Amino acid sequence: MHFPGARALTLATVLLLAACDGGKPRVPDHTQEAGPFPAADRPVAKISSPRWSTEEDRDRLNEAGDVMTKAGIKPGMTVADIGAGEGYYTIRAANRVGKTGRVLAEDIVAEVRDTLALRVSRERLENVSVRLGAPDDPRLPDASFDRVLMVHMYHEIAQPYEFLWRMRPSLRRDGLVIVVDANRLTQNHGTPPALLKCEFAAVGYTQVARYDMPSAGGYLAAFRAEGPRPEPAAIKPCRMT
Repeated sequence: MHFPGARALTLATVLLLAACDGGKPRVPDHTQEAGPFPAADRPVAKISSPRWSTEEDRDRLNEAGDVMTKAGIKPGMTVADIGAGEGYYTIRAANRVGKTGRVLAEDIVAEVRDTLALRVSRERLENVSVRLGAPDDPRLPDASFDRVLMVHMYHEIAQPYEFLWRMRPSLRRDGLVIVVDANRLTQNHGTPPALLKCEFAAVGYTQVARYDMPSAGGYLAAFRAEGPRPEPAAIKPCRMT
């Protein structure tokens, strides 16, 4: 039996998954592998459920509003939501940037990506695209983003130096990477702020702000890419103390 509504929804999902930015951004060509990259000297947390609290509970704390305000997300911006999960930040960022802005939501789990694409289609968010990323490469188009959000997922990245290295070209000139995480050991689904700052600095990012964010379950740190991107062999890994 065929259902016209389901067919239309499937078609919309396909279009969403194929979509990218509003224009024709240059997608990085990784056919020539860089590296090797240093290994992280810390445990890596297992990927957890995309739902750790209800959206209603999070909204009562104004979690997304606080984070987006601290991150300086404004109408007309282009935002990447890395590790988007069920789309809590994707939906709210789409409303914040408005019709003149864009949101690219990405997850590395295909089933999660597909579920989010269906939600975006149901809610008719025409300024949102959904993509599948890779564990060591967000696969973001170059020079495309004002903000890159990484909310409660950094501790799940097994190859942080390679991931951050490949992400750098995606930032616009004044673009920022916004990390929200808990102040605890990585194996306990958090990242100590000093370790986060060190790992970003190893790949040429400078921390420009940090705030305690109880509403978001931890803290927010903002990073800007500065200077030339280091050669992978020159990256010095951070050591946990």
